[in-house]
Amino acid sequence: MGCMPSKVAQKKSLPFKEAENRPLPSKVAGNKPRHNKSSFEDFSVLASETPFTVGKVEKLHELYKKLSNIIVKDGFIQKEDLLFALFRNSNTPNLFVDRVFDLFDVNHNGLIEFGEFVRSLSVFHPKTPEAVKIKYAFELYDLRHTGYIEREELKEMVLTILNESDLVLSDDVVETIVDKTFQEADSKGDGRIDLEEWEEYVRKNPSILKNMTLPYLLDITQAFPSFELNGETEESRALVASIYI
Repeated sequence: MGCMPSKVAQKKSLPFKEAENRPLPSKVAGNKPRHNKSSFEDFSVLASETPFTVGKVEKLHELYKKLSNIIVKDGFIQKEDLLFALFRNSNTPNLFVDRVFDLFDVNHNGLIEFGEFVRSLSVFHPKTPEAVKIKYAFELYDLRHTGYIEREELKEMVLTILNESDLVLSDDVVETIVDKTFQEADSKGDGRIDLEEWEEYVRKNPSILKNMTLPYLLDITQAFPSFELNGETEESRALVASIYI
């Protein structure tokens, strides 16, 4: 990792074709963090690898600094920080936060470094290719990391969505939702959904990806980092909504 620059000229983001071929954030290797400024990657490097300009990476850095000092205050985003930022509670388990944290935590070291934060957020950028969003959504639902979305995983996600939305549906209705989804998506009829089936299903149902794009990432302002002070703001809810597929 490089040192943080002071003022760096903005660079253009990767062409869509190149961006679509690069690995998802959850597949990119990284180094172990050090608790000092040298642990932050060069802003210009992050800008060259994502749709963000250097200036917007700098704004994301301001957000990152706030998020990483909510609970643990060690300069890195830990799960407790993310839970509190989104739900004003750092102790209540939440499946959505668990999945987002796991995917953002590329190094699987129990914390989100700044480079991981920027690269993972870039998936939700309006200019990120649809193919990247489809793969990322698939990984969100693949709870057990088997390379497939299985019926019980889908049911678990549906129940979590209902719980977070304060909606109460009968067991029969939940089973109907899960069965209908599998009838449509499991084209091979083997009781699980692979990436190829998922891609086909999403292309037939594009609304599934509507929350995989966060429009405000196009215009990150200095006010954006303040959402961590209030878990009920539009920005924080939008981030949570990005996994309500």
